[in-house]
Amino acid sequence: MIWKTFGWSFAVTALGLAFAAWQWGWKAFGIVLILSVLEISLSFDNAVVNAGILKKMNAFWQRIFLTLGILIAVFGMRLVFPVVIVAISAEVGPVEAVRLALDEPERYQGLVTDAHPAIAAFGGMFLLMIFLDFVLEEREIAWLAWLERPLARLGKVDMLSVCVALIALAVTATTFATHAHVSTGHADKSATVLLSGVAGLITYLVVGGLSAYFENRLEDEDEDEQEQEEQEKEEAAAVRAGGRPVSAAALAGRAAFFLFLYLEVLDASFSFDGVIGAFAVTNHIFWMALGLGIGAMYVRSLTIHLVRQGTLDDYVYLEHGAHYAIGALAVILLVTVEHQISEVVTGLIGVVLIAASFLSSVRRNKALEAAGAGRPTPAEETGRSLTA
Repeated sequence: MIWKTFGWSFAVTALGLAFAAWQWGWKAFGIVLILSVLEISLSFDNAVVNAGILKKMNAFWQRIFLTLGILIAVFGMRLVFPVVIVAISAEVGPVEAVRLALDEPERYQGLVTDAHPAIAAFGGMFLLMIFLDFVLEEREIAWLAWLERPLARLGKVDMLSVCVALIALAVTATTFATHAHVSTGHADKSATVLLSGVAGLITYLVVGGLSAYFENRLEDEDEDEQEQEEQEKEEAAAVRAGGRPVSAAALAGRAAFFLFLYLEVLDASFSFDGVIGAFAVTNHIFWMALGLGIGAMYVRSLTIHLVRQGTLDDYVYLEHGAHYAIGALAVILLVTVEHQISEVVTGLIGVVLIAASFLSSVRRNKALEAAGAGRPTPAEETGRSLTA
C-alpha cells in the first residue's frame, strides 16, 4: 500500500536529489532536501484539507484533481512561478531570467540579491498574514494553550491581523529597509519594501477572498442538494406543463466543478507560501523548483493516503506546528531584508517545529489510549499544552 501510494514520490525524490548532486554538488543536494522537507511540512494541513474535500467528489473528479491538479501544482506553482517572481522583481523577461541563471550565474545572483528586499517584503507579509489569521482564530484544540488561548481572545477584534501585519511592515521599512542588503553593499529600499509588502498583503486578501467565495458557493450547492426532492417535483410539474425541466445531473456537475475550483484556489494559496518561503532558504530557482516539486509530489501522495486510510487526522497538533513554521519564516524573511541568515538554520527551524508538534500529537494519542478515552472535549483541551 505504501509503495503504491508513494511510489512516484520516491522515484521523483531519488531522481531529483541525484540530479542536484551531479549537476551542482552536495550543497545543492542538501538544500533541495531541506526544501523538500520544508514543503511537506508547510503543506501537511493542505493535504488534510484536500483529503476532506476530495472525499465528497466522485471518482472522475478525484482523478481530475490528482492528474490535472498535480500538473498545475508542480509545473505551474513550483516550477514556473519562482521564475516569474525573479523575472518581475529583477525586471527581466522569464526567458532572460532562465538564461542568466544558466549562462551568467554571477550576474543572475546579483539581480536576485538586488530584488531580494522586494521579494522578502512581499513574501514576509503573505506568510505573516497566514500565521496571524491562524493564531488569532479560536480553536477547540490548542497546542501551546498558554499562548493560543489569549491570542484567540484578542482575535475577536476585527481586522487585528491586518493591523499587526501593517505595523510589522512599517517597522521593517523604517529599520531593516533603510540599510537593505544589495549586491553593491547596502542601500535604502524603504519605498520598495513598503510597496512590495502592501502587494503581499493585498495578494493574501484576494486569495483568501476567492477561497471564501468558492466555499460559499459550495455551501449553496449543498443547500440545493437538500432541496432535491422539491426540485424533482417542480421538474415533473414542468414536464407535465410542457416546459423544460431542470437537470439534476447539471446541478451535480456544477457542484463538482465549483468543488474543483475551490480546491485549486486553496491548493495554490498553500503552495504559494512554500514558494515564497523557499526564498528564505535559497535564491537559486532550479534548486527551488526541484525541492518544491519533490515536496509537492509527497503532498499529493499524502492526500491520496488520507483519502484511503484517514489515519493521520489523529495527529492534531501538526497543523499548529506548520503554522508556527510559517510564522518563523515570515519573521526571517523580513529580517533578511538587511541581514543574511544561514539557509540551514532557516530550513531546520520549520523541521524542528513540525517534529515537536508531531511528537506532542503522539504523546497525546498515547495518553488518551492509556486512559481509555476518546477524543477530548474542548473543555478538556483547555490548558493542555506542550509543556503540560
